Amino acid sequence: MIAALIAAAVTLVAAIVLIVVVLVVRSRTKTPYAGQKKDVRSVGNVGVSSSLGKGGHRAGGGASAPRVSSSQPASKAASEGLKSRFLAMGVLAAAIFGSLGAKLWSMQVLSSESYASAAQKNKFTVVPTPAPRGYIYDADGVAIVKNRSSLTVLADADVADDRDVVQRLSTVLGIPYNVVRQRIQDATSGAQSQRVVASDVRLRDVAFISEHADAFPGVAVQTRTVRDYPYGALAAHAVGYTGAVDETDLASVPDGREIELGDTVGKAGIESVYDDLLAGDHGQRTVVADAQGNVQEVASETQPSRGSDVYLTIKAPVQYVCDRALAALIAPENGVIGTGKGCAGAVVVMDVRDGGVVALSSYPTFSPETFTGSISQDTWDLFNTDESYHPMLNRAVSGTYPAASTYKAFTGLAALAYGFADTKRTWDCGGSWDGFDTGQPQLCWNHNGHGILDFRGGVTNSCDVVFYDIGKQFFQASKSQGGSISDTAMQDEIAKYGFGKTTGIDLGAIEETGRIPTPEWRAEHFRDYPSEAVWKGGFNTNMAIGQGDVLVTPIQIAVAYGAIATGNLMKPHLLKEVRNGDGGAAASFEPVVTGTPDVKPENLAIMRDALRGVSTDNAELVTLFNRFGLDPATVACKTGTGEVSGKEDYAWFACYAPYDDPKFVVSCVVEQGGGGSAVGAPLGIEVLAAALAADAGELTDVAAVAGSTGKSQELKTSGSAGRTD
Repeated sequence: MIAALIAAAVTLVAAIVLIVVVLVVRSRTKTPYAGQKKDVRSVGNVGVSSSLGKGGHRAGGGASAPRVSSSQPASKAASEGLKSRFLAMGVLAAAIFGSLGAKLWSMQVLSSESYASAAQKNKFTVVPTPAPRGYIYDADGVAIVKNRSSLTVLADADVADDRDVVQRLSTVLGIPYNVVRQRIQDATSGAQSQRVVASDVRLRDVAFISEHADAFPGVAVQTRTVRDYPYGALAAHAVGYTGAVDETDLASVPDGREIELGDTVGKAGIESVYDDLLAGDHGQRTVVADAQGNVQEVASETQPSRGSDVYLTIKAPVQYVCDRALAALIAPENGVIGTGKGCAGAVVVMDVRDGGVVALSSYPTFSPETFTGSISQDTWDLFNTDESYHPMLNRAVSGTYPAASTYKAFTGLAALAYGFADTKRTWDCGGSWDGFDTGQPQLCWNHNGHGILDFRGGVTNSCDVVFYDIGKQFFQASKSQGGSISDTAMQDEIAKYGFGKTTGIDLGAIEETGRIPTPEWRAEHFRDYPSEAVWKGGFNTNMAIGQGDVLVTPIQIAVAYGAIATGNLMKPHLLKEVRNGDGGAAASFEPVVTGTPDVKPENLAIMRDALRGVSTDNAELVTLFNRFGLDPATVACKTGTGEVSGKEDYAWFACYAPYDDPKFVVSCVVEQGGGGSAVGAPLGIEVLAAALAADAGELTDVAAVAGSTGKSQELKTSGSAGRTD
């Protein structure tokens, strides 16, 4: 910087001196003849020379002709003017060469060290070396995600314009011409980055390209570390996937994270949430390259360090049972969705003691390996269509559904809290109910009616009439003179169990909040339709059975039933611990209690007993429990059948066990699958049995589970064909 200022000052001084010299020279230069008049006696003789000699006379006249002025003074003036111009040109040339000389002096003398340093730097090129990502293990050390080496062919962006090179690549790699060109034109990894043409290329194809480098200008071959999935799509929605870094990633780099074009970053799931832990640190290679960019020598090299390994709370054998059971239920005929029961579904298994998620499944699913290297736009579009049932959607945390009768456990606790239900009160179910005398009765799922029921019987039989009446009592109490209770009293009790907000599971911002409908929500939602914006008693009765505008996620149901089991709302989590490259524990997850619902212990005891009654008093469920080797008395559960306009019923099942010492809670839903007892219960009971077996050390090997025939096949036609709750 100082050298540059000195050089500029010297150049400026030289220029000023030269300008002064020019001005002085011009001021001293005189042209005395420039204004002198010529000796002209008359206009007629201007430019006419005499034909006579000196003193001669013109013929025919007596007077002598005038003399013509001498040319010597004019020649002298011209000579002086030319000399002035040469002097000015000399001064200008001196100024130019003086400036150049000053600049040359500053470069060679004042700035010699900086230019020498820059030249030395130009000699070397620093190339970052991507770091292998850390592995992802299950709770017992089973590797769900690993790394492997892949021979990758890359090309510069301008190769797409070279038809010959694209054609050669197409021929050698066996990839259609248009596909090769499209991949090279894909700028998602950055405008200046090389584009992945093909991954996992055969060694002989790589050798051919390397040996004929002149025929493939702008094409390079690299050995890259890519993700490997030993168990395919196992826990795909929990694990997530990776992809090449793009402009969005570069625009929002977290603190302490280094990202270069060409890196692989987490795009979803655990891969994304814990990307900074899994990523590792770049290495560096300092190389000497020639003018064409060919590496001539490696001056120095720093090896990259692999990212930390992440251990999840997921148990791979239980996860496999969940994934397989969902697929076998929904797509039993050659994997075709909809040929079984329903079109999509989700399962959550959570440890109620610490919130650890033992299994998280969503179906349809996808293979994370599809995203290795790059994914075509056509494939991505296919993954996000109604025809494919959106396999990228994590229904366990992002799918919102009517809670159906699983909600009755919480409206029932609200009724117990406000005295609208107790162990002595009874209800008479005749199959329908018109408590508001509208002339349009609401039906119970059992159109024949349940007869006389107490509160426990209302829960075990999932009687809609009992809960219609509970909803009515809340509505009338809020509208009575003086308003003995708030008009959101029932909603407030339900909200104690975490509904209407996210659970905080470590899967990023994809989790949905669901909805507890309130008068305020309805007024805002239907503000443009005043007649629909008013909260009516029917909205209370619909909400009491988990219908109407109620929306929940499977993870919310799991957390809420876990709170019934233990009294605590646990924050669900997938991370168990992080281990560094040496295998040492770098961090571990500490259980978090997000809330303790203010519920009387006696009311919780009443509800727990009623939920156990669902297991013991329902003959169909007893048969299922026995089939999987479970004692119904050790399980508390609830079925549900959600109704959605224009669609088939949604099947729900929620349970926890063991009853006296709760360990696991299971929540599952099957979209358009049918009745909760017929479809949801067999799925949930199979998964619960797997979780208890794994906890007892009886289910430890994923390969053994994968190789078994599986009881899920046995359950394809189990359950009654009619609609049950």
